[in-house]
Amino acid sequence: MGLLIISEKENAARRIANILSRGSSKRTTIHRVPVHRYTDDRGEDVAVVGLRGHILNVDYPKKYNNWFSIAPSRLVDIDPIKVSEAPHIVDAIRDLSREADAVIIATDYDREGELIGVEALNVVLEENGEVSVKRSHFSALTPQEVNEAFTNLVEVDHNLASAGEARQTIDLVWGAVLTRFLSMASSQVGSDFLSVGRVQTPTLALMVDREIDIEVFVPVPYWEIWADCTHEDEAFRAHPKKKRFDEKADGDAVMAKVREAKEGTVTKMKRTTRKEKPPAPFNTTSFLAQASSLKMGAARAMDIAEDLYTNGYISYPRTDNTVYPPSLDLRGLLEHLRETPFKEDAERLLAQKEITASRGKTQTTDHPPIHPAAAATEKQLKGEKWTVYEMIVRRFMATVAWHAHIETRKAELDIAGEPFRAEGTHYLDRGWRDFYPYFRDIEKYLPDLQEGEVFGIKGIEMLDLETKPPARFSQGKLIQEMDRLGLGTKSTRHTIIQKLYARNYIQGSSLQPTATGRAVISALENHARTITEPEMTATLEADMTRIAEGETTMQSIVDESKKMLTEIMKALDAERTEIGNEIKIALREQNTVGTCPACDNGVIVAMRSRRNKRFAGCINYPDCRQSYPLPQRGRIEGLGEACPDCGSPRIALYFKGRGKSEFCIKMDCPSNEERMREIAESKARRAQEEKDKKAATKTKAKAKPKTKKSK
Repeated sequence: MGLLIISEKENAARRIANILSRGSSKRTTIHRVPVHRYTDDRGEDVAVVGLRGHILNVDYPKKYNNWFSIAPSRLVDIDPIKVSEAPHIVDAIRDLSREADAVIIATDYDREGELIGVEALNVVLEENGEVSVKRSHFSALTPQEVNEAFTNLVEVDHNLASAGEARQTIDLVWGAVLTRFLSMASSQVGSDFLSVGRVQTPTLALMVDREIDIEVFVPVPYWEIWADCTHEDEAFRAHPKKKRFDEKADGDAVMAKVREAKEGTVTKMKRTTRKEKPPAPFNTTSFLAQASSLKMGAARAMDIAEDLYTNGYISYPRTDNTVYPPSLDLRGLLEHLRETPFKEDAERLLAQKEITASRGKTQTTDHPPIHPAAAATEKQLKGEKWTVYEMIVRRFMATVAWHAHIETRKAELDIAGEPFRAEGTHYLDRGWRDFYPYFRDIEKYLPDLQEGEVFGIKGIEMLDLETKPPARFSQGKLIQEMDRLGLGTKSTRHTIIQKLYARNYIQGSSLQPTATGRAVISALENHARTITEPEMTATLEADMTRIAEGETTMQSIVDESKKMLTEIMKALDAERTEIGNEIKIALREQNTVGTCPACDNGVIVAMRSRRNKRFAGCINYPDCRQSYPLPQRGRIEGLGEACPDCGSPRIALYFKGRGKSEFCIKMDCPSNEERMREIAESKARRAQEEKDKKAATKTKAKAKPKTKKSK
């Protein structure tokens, strides 16, 4: 074999091999790893193998896996080691390397992808130091891009890989040290450990601080007056020149004058026109924000986008760029879209004499903004895949469409001697908005009134209103805020949110911190505020960019971050007891499910046994031994009421997507008789289904005709 091509994932390897071989590649396996082989035009044997992300990772040596064997602060000075994440893939690469004369790294072109490629390359070079090495850069897995990338190979960017490795090392050290410290200080070890991270903690702090702002918010009353008007059977609304009244008496004074009015007069009408430019092309942040508005989680949206990318339907979805490069054939992409359900829209756009794209504020040279790369139909891409593909197609079409033209109408009115106003917005040409329905429509109708005209009034009312607290973050808004503050990268922000959900730090689609999340942030803000603030993390992210640009070294940035962490740990160690107690109190409040029926001042708290089994018991143990078994899955919450039959707490059990069920915590309580019967029936039904399935399989096997063995 002459050439070994290494891609980031198996489906990318399969597609690259299929494109380069013009469909002639054959699938083989080595150590259970798929390898796609073909012979190129020069008669050279080629093997294409896919990784599964990182095949090597950084971790502490095994002897430090026992949390209690070493103080967390001592971990700062211990060097992590490289650990194999996928031994069978490493073995496959070693075997393939022995046959290779040349290697091409074809992993994703970004910081993480370059590191993944260099990890694999190091395995190759350990086995065969004589191979020549090149790198291919592509932003879409389409025949044109892939063939061009493999025709114009470049060098591996070791600075970019070092930036990725610096992040990996720094995140490991900070995460391990702070997680162990906080968990051990609060006695939250095992599966209930309290995760702390360089990026996730300041991100969680954003939500906790927002929740506190909501709780302390004091609404301020104000009043508005609205008149429901008509003009030639067309309805519109008007308000006094002063739209908002901070004193009710001022509003009452206006209402006293206008309440009985049946008509008014137009004193002035002003019409202006303006252009509304198309939205900027999608980068990762704006793409995830838009997906969030469609009630799609950021991690799910990115998973779908990556699948569409590796199957050649869209360009690379991890990009900061919001400016299409001059080399991107905009007209050619629209021609492709003529083969999709967007044919009519594509033809309208192709009819333009000149196709000019909108531009965002960020221009980079690694990848273009996210755009469609190939035609697809709803039959090919079903469900959420089609939803994401359509959104990307429509955003692209909007960016190459013309401006919307808007007429704004402002009328000054007289009602019973009191000045009123009415405003309206009317599209003269919807322009790009015809192609992109995801933004809120700003059209608001106002008839084409003329000065001196009289209009009718159906009624006038004064509304009692009050100011609203700030809204909780949606996933999209949070990612935009993380981007603004420099928290994380385009490749990691959605995974940070997913981790916060997984650790039970946040809940709900409008992101609300749990008591656990609040306890962690409260303790850290009181004793080590630096960890919860974005400035330190943003500085380290900027330092990693400097590594990628060759301005500094990985080791100097890692050493600098360790010094910072050492100072933080000095402060935390000095107040370990206070921090632990704060968190314990908060967690006890969160896990309390009700009052203990067996003692005077006890409460029943959900907890875990030494075998990691969930149960509930009295906080006064061992003086009170009241306890209850609990369901091992689902989120449990106390209802704040006692069971009328036995006096034990009543609880609610939540399962994602299945709502909640309410019952007495004492399983054999008479009040649970119907629930226990339903559970028993469900178990019996599942057992019977499994039995029937096995019987059907056995019958099918017997019915299968036996083939004679050849002699």
